[in-house]
Parts: sequence; C-alpha cells; structure tokens
Amino acid sequence: MSHYSIGELAEASGLSRDTLRYYERLGLLQQVNRDPGGRRVYAERHLSTLRFIRRAQSMGFRLEEIGQLLQFRQDPTTAKRDVQKLMQQKLKLVEQQLQELQLLRDEMVLLLNLCGCVSQSDACPILGSLEES
Repeated sequence: MSHYSIGELAEASGLSRDTLRYYERLGLLQQVNRDPGGRRVYAERHLSTLRFIRRAQSMGFRLEEIGQLLQFRQDPTTAKRDVQKLMQQKLKLVEQQLQELQLLRDEMVLLLNLCGCVSQSDACPILGSLEES
C-alpha cells in the first residue's frame, strides 16, 4: 500500500496543499492519519477520492453535492436511486445552460453580422446593444 506526504499527494493529484487541507476540513478526505511528528500521511484511497472529486467537479457538481456522492460511494447499490436523482438535476441544469449559451451565441452572431452591414461612420451596433441592457 502506497503512502503519500501532503506534498506527494498534491503533486499526484494536481491540487495544492491548501486544497487538500480544505477538503479534509470539509470532510471530503476522511481518516487522514498522522505520523509521530504530526505530519499527514495519505493512502492510495485518498488519491482515488481526489480523482473522484476532480471528475465530479468537471461535471459541474458543487463540493456539497460531491460530499453526497462520496457518501453514496460507500454503498453504491443502495444509493443508486439517489445518485440518479442528483445526476438528473445536474443534467437539467446543464441543459438550461446550453439553451442560454445558444441564445447568447445567436445574439453575438447577429451583432457581428450587423457590424458588416453598417458603414465605418455609423455607431458600432455591438456597443449600442450593450448599452441597451
């Protein structure tokens, strides 16, 4: 079984030492042992947990939600329904954000097209649009 110092775990996970300490304070990293000198000693399971956290963050989960997912991870068969519900909520949010981004994209394309239709002496339609809101 591999053991890591905080610096080694930070390097292996791509996270800062401060982030590791923060995750420990939040309870996301559990049962961190200490050596006789009081230094943290991390195990392979901590690295696995950090990879899980980073992946969940990349999917848009907040730390509070990740804490729930980590609890569900302890018994994935009984938590299946709860995990699905949480993922459905996250998917709904992502779909809403996609709609908003599509509208924003369409507005930007329209404004850029308007720029091509006005003469150099006319006011900039992009600036005009930004001032309207």
